[in-house]
Amino acid sequence: MVFQSCHVPEALVPGDRVHVIAPSGALREREAFEAGLSVWRSRGYHIKLSPAYGDRWGYLAGTDTRRRHQLWNALADPDCKAILCLRGGWGGARLLEDWCWSDPEQSLQPKWLIGFSDITSLLWSLGVRGVSGVHGPLLTTLAVEPESSKQRLFDWVERHAFQPLQGRTWVEGQATGLLLPANLTVATHLLGSLHQPSLQGVILAIEDVGEAPYRIDRMLTHWRLCGLLQQVAGIAVGRFSQCDPPESIPSFSVEEVLRDRLCDLGIPVVADLPFGHDGENAALPVGVQMTLDGAVGTLALA
Repeated sequence: MVFQSCHVPEALVPGDRVHVIAPSGALREREAFEAGLSVWRSRGYHIKLSPAYGDRWGYLAGTDTRRRHQLWNALADPDCKAILCLRGGWGGARLLEDWCWSDPEQSLQPKWLIGFSDITSLLWSLGVRGVSGVHGPLLTTLAVEPESSKQRLFDWVERHAFQPLQGRTWVEGQATGLLLPANLTVATHLLGSLHQPSLQGVILAIEDVGEAPYRIDRMLTHWRLCGLLQQVAGIAVGRFSQCDPPESIPSFSVEEVLRDRLCDLGIPVVADLPFGHDGENAALPVGVQMTLDGAVGTLALA
């Protein structure tokens, strides 16, 4: 479907109700989860925990039906202003089978959906429907973020303010387009589905974790064979952590793979931007006009 500029939800105000849901993997990081809740509570937000947030069904946080109900109940609650995803893992895309983001008989007010990694599937699907979510810290990762990163998240959801991100130029040039952040692995498995936004003219922001260089190569080659990377206006590269090759096997480094697969497209590429796993994870808005400046290595609101 065509990817158009997304509606940014109304700014949050301390005192607002926010729902916590577990749309993907089962909760394992209990202390990190409680610490994340404390960050939101310390800013004055009222937290509503889904009764099923601690469910477990194999590696999932409950059955697909139970996890869908968590998401729908949060969307349908008129007092809920934001939906906080508990953790990633896997399972978000399973919720999208036969899923509708709105009740045909009632209009739901757009509200924030916040998370990253596996939550890419929900962020992309919601973005296709014209609502901007936030590719940013999960409840189980928020507390360990630098204070500046926490503030960046709240600057966006409370004031719609976004300070430019600084990276390192790989390919010069400047491009402006709708920002489409993603975990590369999750996004690759959405390609060709109804939940894949159009990539024409977007600024694609990618990150990943735990993928060997040859797997990164395989995924990006798939994007190229589909003609999709050739459609984007610019590429913002975040952190590819735990992606080192095995010591005993001949390999390219992950940076060599990324450069090989991205830097011949004739578009600006900026790397080492502070988002992704295992480090600072700057909040990125979905479907908002941004400018990627390869001359100075920045990503900023257009």
